[in-house]
Amino acid sequence: MEQFEAITKKWGNSLGITIPSEIIKEENIKPREKITVLVLKDYSKKLKKMFGTLKLKKPTQKVMEEIDEGYDEH
Repeated sequence: MEQFEAITKKWGNSLGITIPSEIIKEENIKPREKITVLVLKDYSKKLKKMFGTLKLKKPTQKVMEEIDEGYDEH
């Protein structure tokens, strides 16, 4: 099993991808052979938009120390 990135291209009313020749050789893929493609999109931009990015005025370590204050007393 091989993994690669591809950019989709317009192909009539559909989209197509190009399989690199190294993958074709390594996997011995022939024309008109049925293969399975796993689609994984990069959702990092959507996650940032959904959850935003937290910008603190203090360093993260300082915030964590302030959260921990008082827990050692009990």
